[in-house]
Amino acid sequence: MARSSGTDAPRITLTEPTNLEDWAPAPGDVLTGDRLEGKRIGVLDLAGERLPDLEIEECVIDTLRGDGADFRGLRVHDSVIDTLDAPVLRASSSSWREVRVSGGRIGSGELYDSGLSGVEFVGMKFGFVNLRGSTLTDVVFRDCVIDELDIADAKLLRVSFEGSSIRDAEGSNTRIDHVDLRGADLDRVEHLEGFRGATIGADQLYTLAPLLAAQAGYLVD
Repeated sequence: MARSSGTDAPRITLTEPTNLEDWAPAPGDVLTGDRLEGKRIGVLDLAGERLPDLEIEECVIDTLRGDGADFRGLRVHDSVIDTLDAPVLRASSSSWREVRVSGGRIGSGELYDSGLSGVEFVGMKFGFVNLRGSTLTDVVFRDCVIDELDIADAKLLRVSFEGSSIRDAEGSNTRIDHVDLRGADLDRVEHLEGFRGATIGADQLYTLAPLLAAQAGYLVD
């Protein structure tokens, strides 16, 4: 739905999968290149595993543990993850389509050269997230805390940050279109170079004025 400023909201169309098969995987049940489809999983513990090109399709996962795992080329489509626990997430060149992640923590997220479409992150804590060269289309960060966000060479279309706080967002050659920061807490932000072209509110402008002046090279006396 178009907003009054002409900034379009993300188009989220995820339908939670139904008629799923309950599955409780044991260690070693998930292998490189496997496809998990139509499963309801309580705990999927893949921490430390080497699982490039893993596919997760139409699944509901209560808790996904992925600390230190090799998820390069991961594909997560039409799925719901209630909690994602990954102090170190290695998922470069991954694909996330019609996915909701409802909580958890990513300490260091390597998501460069990835594609995210129709994705919701809700109530999550992000440390450093590397989205260099990635494409984000129809993505919502809702009630999240983001310390550092690298979006150099990334493309963002219809992305919003509702009720989320952003401390640092840097990048060059970032393509921004319909990116909405009006619902974000920017009081403690240190850098916003990566968000040139995004929409902010009038009240935020007062908060950001000293930062914006410094970035433009102005001295305020």
